[in-house]
Amino acid sequence: MSSPLEQALAVMVGTFHKYSGQEGDKFKLSKAEMKELLHKELPSFVGEKVDEEGLKKLMGDLDENSDDEVDFQEYAVFLALVTIMCNDFFQGAPGRP
Repeated sequence: MSSPLEQALAVMVGTFHKYSGQEGDKFKLSKAEMKELLHKELPSFVGEKVDEEGLKKLMGDLDENSDDEVDFQEYAVFLALVTIMCNDFFQGAPGRP
């Protein structure tokens, strides 16, 4: 049986490949694939509608090699940043040391 952290890693990898295979390069997320991933997998972060300007900026910030797509390494950086933001947010939560 895998640990919760191992399960979380499998979900992160599986989620990337669930969306990356829909169009074009099956190992990269296009802007449309990233938009769908954000909308369906992180609804609490993006709300009911993904902001197009925000998505454009996010894609530009993540896209280190300027190919207009997000590869797995760039996606992993995104997840790390979101995880850091969550940690920072919950450090200020009541009941935390």
